[in-house]
Amino acid sequence: MERVSGRSDTEAHLKDVGRSIRARRLKLDISQEALANLANIDRSHMGKIERGERNVTVLNLLKIANALSCLPSDLLAAAGL
Repeated sequence: MERVSGRSDTEAHLKDVGRSIRARRLKLDISQEALANLANIDRSHMGKIERGERNVTVLNLLKIANALSCLPSDLLAAAGL
């Protein structure tokens, strides 16, 4: 995968995953706080995940996908991964 704007691949992947989560959340018209509550994840941590500032664990990705009524693979595919 190509580097984007000089960012490392890891940083780019985290931002891409965060954008895919945010896009799905907005498509479903769910607030970030509501998603955090549905996924049982701290709201501030959810914000950091969406901004690509935190590496989302597999378990949290499963909880987020469940809260967004999709598969984790859907979120990863939307991120181009």
